[in-house]
Amino acid sequence: MINSTIEKLNQLTNDMKNYILADIEDVKKANHEKLLERNSLKEKDMQEIAKYKSLLNEQLAKEFQDGVDITIYRESINNLELNLRELYDLNGRLASIVLPVKEMYKEIIDEITKLNGGNLIEVMA
Repeated sequence: MINSTIEKLNQLTNDMKNYILADIEDVKKANHEKLLERNSLKEKDMQEIAKYKSLLNEQLAKEFQDGVDITIYRESINNLELNLRELYDLNGRLASIVLPVKEMYKEIIDEITKLNGGNLIEVMA
């Protein structure tokens, strides 16, 4: 049971990594529609990762309470941790691309707003 939970977590993590790699490519191509389409998939997978992480903790605690030597799962858990760290690093890479673009847009909007007396759009009647 623990091994299948670890396997599911690795699968979800790999899916997320693939989504983020696709996001990076779509940011470079300014393909915003694809980015938006993936957001719901990523959100669902993040919720699933959280759910399976809790399940894994519960399963390990139960095994430990039942007297099972849980060190038999050490290698699998270490590999999962490495996979999750790769996801974290990849997400940081995406953020390092997206955040400067976001800041650039914010600066443009702030400048337009300032030039229009505090309004983003100036309406002339």
